[in-house]
Amino acid sequence: MATPPTLLTNYQSILQTFTDFLTVAIHTILYERALYPSTTFISTRKYNFPVRQNRHPKVCAWINDAVSNVSTLMLKGTVRRVVVVIYNQDLEVMERYLFDVERFPIVDPKEALTEFEAREGQGEMKISVTDVEEQLRATIRRLAYACSRMGPLPEGCTYTVAVELRDKADPPIGHPQPWIPSEPSLQTGEKGSSENIGSDLGGVKSTPVRLVEAGEFILETWVEEGRAKYHDDGD
Repeated sequence: MATPPTLLTNYQSILQTFTDFLTVAIHTILYERALYPSTTFISTRKYNFPVRQNRHPKVCAWINDAVSNVSTLMLKGTVRRVVVVIYNQDLEVMERYLFDVERFPIVDPKEALTEFEAREGQGEMKISVTDVEEQLRATIRRLAYACSRMGPLPEGCTYTVAVELRDKADPPIGHPQPWIPSEPSLQTGEKGSSENIGSDLGGVKSTPVRLVEAGEFILETWVEEGRAKYHDDGD
């Protein structure tokens, strides 16, 4: 197991800190939104704060694989947002949990371990991971609170992890292929001949969670609730 960084002085340390946070956030969402029975979660600690973690090996493996694939794309500098999407049984978007990393620096993968240079007018950049983790702890707390304030989801909901790419970024194609295109309603870009393009982006209600700012580590988190969640029974 890699030794956690003590200072966020290069892109690799930022990436490791974010992927650790993303793993905790996904487990938190699954628990708070009751996508699995509460008995399948154990209580553990992260950021000196009690959190929940699903204990089923296949669930843990899926989350770890998803986060690993996100990390691979982020190392290439192509990711704008990471999104956890919850669907109902009809595959309509119920909720989206967005983690905006667009303000992370874009660094050549070969320079991921190279220390950042100080910005003009600023001293040497030494951001303590402890300082960042205090903000991430507050983010997890507020994420859990936001989840608990929303009404229950219908039975049979499923979820996935998606990424929104930066402008002009090449799509992640190749073999093996861990990513597949999202449904049109969750794709960005021009509508063209389809009015459905991007129709589920933004949702009908948005709840801010927290903005984390620490040197080059700038992360914004919020929740969007989809149209399908507010349909009347007769619709």
